[in-house]
Amino acid sequence: MLGKVTTADATTPLSTWAPLRSPIYRALWIAQLVSNLGTWMQTVGAQWLLVDEPNAATLVSLVQTAITLPVMLLSIPSGVIADLVDRRRLLLGAQSTMALLAAVLAVSTATGHTTPGVLLALLFLLGCGQALTAPAWQAIQPELVPREQIPSVAALGSMNINIGRAVGPALAGVLVSLSGPTLVFALNALSFAGIVAVLAVWRRPVKDRQLPTERPLAALQAGTRFIRAAPAIRRVLLRSILFIAPASALWALLPVIARDSLGLSSSGYGLMLGALGLGAVLGALGLSRIRALLTPTQRLTAAAVLFGAASVGAALLHHVALVLLLLVGAGLAWLLAMSTMNSTMQLLLPAWVRARGLSVYMLVFMGGQALGSLFWGLVAGALDSVAALLMAAALLAGSAVSSVWLPIRHNAEELDHTPSAFWPEPQLVVEPQPDDGPVLVLRSYDVPEDRVEEFLEAMAFVGRSRQRTGAMEWRLYRDVGVVDRYVEAFVVRSWAEHMQQHQVRLTAQDQLREHAVAEFGAGEEQITHLVGVDRR
Repeated sequence: MLGKVTTADATTPLSTWAPLRSPIYRALWIAQLVSNLGTWMQTVGAQWLLVDEPNAATLVSLVQTAITLPVMLLSIPSGVIADLVDRRRLLLGAQSTMALLAAVLAVSTATGHTTPGVLLALLFLLGCGQALTAPAWQAIQPELVPREQIPSVAALGSMNINIGRAVGPALAGVLVSLSGPTLVFALNALSFAGIVAVLAVWRRPVKDRQLPTERPLAALQAGTRFIRAAPAIRRVLLRSILFIAPASALWALLPVIARDSLGLSSSGYGLMLGALGLGAVLGALGLSRIRALLTPTQRLTAAAVLFGAASVGAALLHHVALVLLLLVGAGLAWLLAMSTMNSTMQLLLPAWVRARGLSVYMLVFMGGQALGSLFWGLVAGALDSVAALLMAAALLAGSAVSSVWLPIRHNAEELDHTPSAFWPEPQLVVEPQPDDGPVLVLRSYDVPEDRVEEFLEAMAFVGRSRQRTGAMEWRLYRDVGVVDRYVEAFVVRSWAEHMQQHQVRLTAQDQLREHAVAEFGAGEEQITHLVGVDRR
């Protein structure tokens, strides 16, 4: 049955290909590959359509802007939406709409009505669709395969993108030269059909909701609080910036290096892109062995070194074969860095906030590439491309060295984020309304003097757990009127959000943290709930 995800893979040796044993994941991966090919073909067709227009250079550059700008503008709202609605239905509706928009572009081009304004507007709307689906697409991955296969899923996803990037433009170049851009636009419209068909067949388990759906603004604030109280996730985001910002220089300046330093034509530039894609594929093939040898932090260090070496080689070498060899290493490094950061994020995020967290990661990734490319282009214009690449390589070396002080979690796969509603239900005399609040929760602990340090250390983790799951404020107090009495106090925005804490947001990992202080609980009356009173 297509909709059933088997767990047999959990007992077999892990490999890059293990997720493809899941029928639904395999079908979606193939459909996504076809869609990626169509997207890259569409980009080439759009650029070709504009080359004969006045101000062609500006218009051609706006094609990429129209496609990527929506991701930067909408990734955070899209993450919120993906956590509040059924992700399968969201993907199904968005992909169907994108297929319709791509079909409109094909028909408009065939009938001669695709002006530059119409083209850029349709590309922008298609980019909005991509922005809307990206967080939901990432967030459903742990629903399709066992948790231990998430690193392999990240590698296969990166491989998918790189195959599309390497093959799509080359295929589009041939088709456009034979019949013009209309055909590639039509093929892109058809490429969405596979994803729509697989999503239509997939029977995603429906979870009963006992609580009302969070409001969008409250959900956004909850996601922000989670990231702010999760040092491990903030560390991944920082490591992403330290790698992506300087690495974007090679991507941005590669066409200039191909033409000016190596004397290559457009086909030679395509060969350089192909070398990067080949390196990514080779990296995905060997990822299981690399993961066995290196921790996530060591993989990021190796990626920074390899990509920095490729940047230096592209700047200083004039031998095409050597540059291509270094670019293969850069492609492997890119795959290594992207798969490590993506999989670590997915493993660190519980289901209730996964899309919101991944949307922040995607914003950092896309923003780092876009702003980094702009910065390095300005540096190359003020100095030259060689100086820009050498500066970027120096920053990548700094990124590698900083791993000593800024490591990321190496045991993310061991964290258990299974939902666990282990808090006892409040004993109420008055039933608050969902919007009543703020809610002040007090919990008392009796701690012997000889165990205070142990207790305080454990409560530091408990405090972060409270903040991740909804507390706007958290603090630990000592009751000076009672011997050895400590009182934990935290504030939640509303009664509805506190119920989200109770029934949805707590995980087995939170339970493990709380178990360390459970023995200190001060009897049956240890927990008090106070709801704010509106004086009006």
